[in-house]
Formats: sequence, C-alpha cells, structure tokens
Amino acid sequence: MKKPLSPTEFACLRARAVKINRVLKKLFPHARCALNFSTPWELVVAVQLSAQCTDKKVNEVTPVLFKKYSTLDDYVGADAKEFQKYIHATGFFRNKTKNIIAAARMIKECYHGRVPRTMEAMLMLPGVARKTANVALGNAYGVVEGIAVDTHVRRLSRALGLTKDWNPNKIEKDLMQIIPKKEWFAITYRLIEYGRKYCPARRHNHHNCPLRNFYRVL
Repeated sequence: MKKPLSPTEFACLRARAVKINRVLKKLFPHARCALNFSTPWELVVAVQLSAQCTDKKVNEVTPVLFKKYSTLDDYVGADAKEFQKYIHATGFFRNKTKNIIAAARMIKECYHGRVPRTMEAMLMLPGVARKTANVALGNAYGVVEGIAVDTHVRRLSRALGLTKDWNPNKIEKDLMQIIPKKEWFAITYRLIEYGRKYCPARRHNHHNCPLRNFYRVL
C-alpha cells in the first residue's frame, strides 16, 4: 500500500507539476489530439485502433475505413472478417474488430445512436477504458473528467517524478491531484508531443531534453 504524502511533500510535488506544465505549455502551446476524425463515433474508433499502434498509422488507415463505414449503422451491420481487412495494419485487429462492432451496437441500442457524454456511460462500451473515454469526451464534447494516460504520459510522468505507479488508472489519480483541473485536458497532449519531439522511449542523449533537470527515473 502506497504511503500517503505529508502536506509538505504534497505541496512540493504540486509545485513541481506546475513548473513542468509551465515549460510544456511554452514548448507546445497548441498541442492537440493527433488522430483525425469528423464525428464523436469516428474518434472512439480511432482511439481504439491506436492501442499498441501509432497515431500516424491509424491516420493512414482511417480515411479508407471511414469512407467504407460512414455511419454507425455500417459498423452495426459490419461483417467481422471484412472489417478486419481494413484495420489489419493497426495490429490486434481481431480484438479491435470485436470491440468496435460491439460498441457500435451498444451505442445504437442503449444510447439512441449517439456516443454518450459521461465517463460512467463511456466505460460501459466494449473496448473503452479511461484513456479512450477521456480522449473521446474531451475532444468530442469538451467534457473533462480526468487525464488520458497513454504510453508517453505513463513513461514521462514516472521519469519526471510525478508518480511512482505503473498502473494507468493510478497514474491518472496521482496527476489529477497535483495538476490544476483546467490543465487536465492539455497536459496529455503536451506530454505526448514532448515525448515525440524530445524524449522518445528509445535510447537517446537527454542533453537536448528541455525537462532533463526534472528527471527522476529514466
């Protein structure tokens, strides 16, 4: 069981988070979701496809996919084997196909064909965990109930000493305690951009990493 922080430790950690976010905000003032979509449902699909896959690859796949399956009903009635061909390049295509089609059916049957606007309802959808829900709610509806923790956010939050956990849900809770709520939505995309531009997961020289002085774990 994790030992709770003392008031002094918590204050120092929160100040640390504010300083880090201030640097990130200057580096990436316009950071945004890199996935391409035109409807809330397309965003849910894109985020599901991005699991264990790069946003770049997803954006290569979705133009053809979204043209073929242009409405929710197209997904509801989709043939699984045919659908798999369109998303094969994103990996884990069988499981993604099963979840996406099942989610489409649930949205049609339970939510009148509209992607729900609450975290509780989003988490009922097959294949949707908090990361997907946070991304979809924030970008589609401007509803911010948490912080989306992807692989970049997970890795850099630990490296920057903002959390000691590996579990995405626990990392999200840690970040929500120390980062002002008005910054919850943007911090995800700032950390993602930072990871891509300056501090990727592969071995590299950290000399050019603007936040190198904050690193605790690498």
